[in-house]
Amino acid sequence: MPNIKNNIPKQPLRVLVVDDTILYRTLISEVLTAIPDVEVVGTAAHGEIALAKIAELAPDLITLDVEMPVMDGLTTLKRLQNLKTKVVVVMVSAHTIQGAAITLEALRLGAYDFITKPDGDDPQKNLEMLAGKFRPIIHAVMTQKILRQTIDGMPPANLDQFIKPKVATPPAPGITAQSTAHPGGRIEIVAIGISTGGPNALADLLPRLPADFPVPIVIVQHMPKLFTGTLAESLDSKCAIRVMEGESGQPLEAGTAYIAPGGRQMRIAGGQGQSTYYLEITDDPPENHCQPSADYLFRSIASVCRGQALGVIMTGMGCDGTLGLRLMKRHGAQIIAQDQASCVVAGMPMEAMKAGIVDIVLPLSDIGAEIMRRVK
Repeated sequence: MPNIKNNIPKQPLRVLVVDDTILYRTLISEVLTAIPDVEVVGTAAHGEIALAKIAELAPDLITLDVEMPVMDGLTTLKRLQNLKTKVVVVMVSAHTIQGAAITLEALRLGAYDFITKPDGDDPQKNLEMLAGKFRPIIHAVMTQKILRQTIDGMPPANLDQFIKPKVATPPAPGITAQSTAHPGGRIEIVAIGISTGGPNALADLLPRLPADFPVPIVIVQHMPKLFTGTLAESLDSKCAIRVMEGESGQPLEAGTAYIAPGGRQMRIAGGQGQSTYYLEITDDPPENHCQPSADYLFRSIASVCRGQALGVIMTGMGCDGTLGLRLMKRHGAQIIAQDQASCVVAGMPMEAMKAGIVDIVLPLSDIGAEIMRRVK
């Protein structure tokens, strides 16, 4: 693939900061201004002011506080959707169960991503925490902006190199679906790694699976504590399978999806002569700046399940999951990746594709059927 930055004029990412407290308007503006090629073009204390300034300033991105007087973040987001504006929205949420529920609804309505406000008392640490959360989001948005500029100016004949990944090799003629279903042995567990765009992607994927799904599913969705429990409850209400937040010592049951709790790590244990697999929830440190981490989970699956596992790497920024999937693949596991076109951010699946470990690349709408085919 050619360098997408060639011949693209560098334009700053224009950001509007929306928060009802002057403290967070100042902190977020300071964090964003320190990022190269980012320009904070304005601030607003609530949604009504923000809507007027969006029309005036034409930002590329807005940071939108969830709880504000006059017009809150969710109402503002709905108004933006009605206006069909292309501005990217990053929600800024309090670290509460109520904040988690509202944020998940905002993601469903089209918000790009979210961050949680630091709850510590040290101003410098709070600033560093905000910076650590915003930098990867801004980098992903800027990369997508450049990609859109490139594609908009590209002849149609050249678009396939951006839309169709070339790393996935389809089965050779004469190789049937049945003959590729269990190359490493019968599937005993499905493991999913997912991040930005994940709540909506999981809400599309998991309801496609039947109540009698024959194996357990373990999921790492990059989210902080409180949020993963709320996500599990939301998904459980939509699915035929059961969906719950994982607990330490919990035996894994067929037809159940277990989401790693935010702010902790999740791995599996058991198998190899034992009657069942079970979960271990630990306070081990973050990996790839992620807690929970897909790599952490996938490593345990490579060790415990060997080749009797199916890994699925889906929408998300960064590279979390690739190293763990590499180990799973070494033991004969099968790997599915979500395609770039259906991802909100394609960093995680693209890294796995670049590593040459992916068996098949599919749009989100086809992943459920492929999982079913491989676990039968």
